[in-house]
Amino acid sequence: MNSDQATDVTKLLLAWNQGDRGALDRLMPVVYDELRRLARRHMRSENPGHTLQATALVNDAYLRLVDQTRVNWQNRTQFFAVAAQVMRRILVDHARARHRLKRGGDALRVEWNEENVANQPSRMDIIALDDVLNRLANVDPQKCEIIELRFFGGLSIEETAKALNISPATVKREWAFARSWLYKEMKSR
Repeated sequence: MNSDQATDVTKLLLAWNQGDRGALDRLMPVVYDELRRLARRHMRSENPGHTLQATALVNDAYLRLVDQTRVNWQNRTQFFAVAAQVMRRILVDHARARHRLKRGGDALRVEWNEENVANQPSRMDIIALDDVLNRLANVDPQKCEIIELRFFGGLSIEETAKALNISPATVKREWAFARSWLYKEMKSR
């Protein structure tokens, strides 16, 4: 998404925030491709036979996003930060439902790769990831938010810094620590 499109997203979000329902109709085509890209990235690493498709993830996320009445939309970065949280919740809920249905069967798994967290690609249980992230949120909410924005939201260092109103250097430092901590925690499961 180029800077003109990012500006358009921000303008549409602000108009929608001020009650312009037409802005919401114009917003979806602009953000859909990026939401779809995020969903495909998450779904690419799923186990064969998973039942949630990228299109379903995007559609469910979109429905939840447009139903957000308590969010005071400010800009594109905030929108995708909230979208990251929504997608995480959908993936975890889906994994928990599948896990319950199979009574201990394979949980929904996601790829953990260099771009996101570790040096070597590996698979991890999304439910275990959610549990570990919830523990991290209790200890250090900012590190948890950084992981959520970078991993689930696909935001860059700069976008994450803007979303959290901190410096890119702080994001890099916190990201490095959070990645190490998360890798250690997930490896011990």
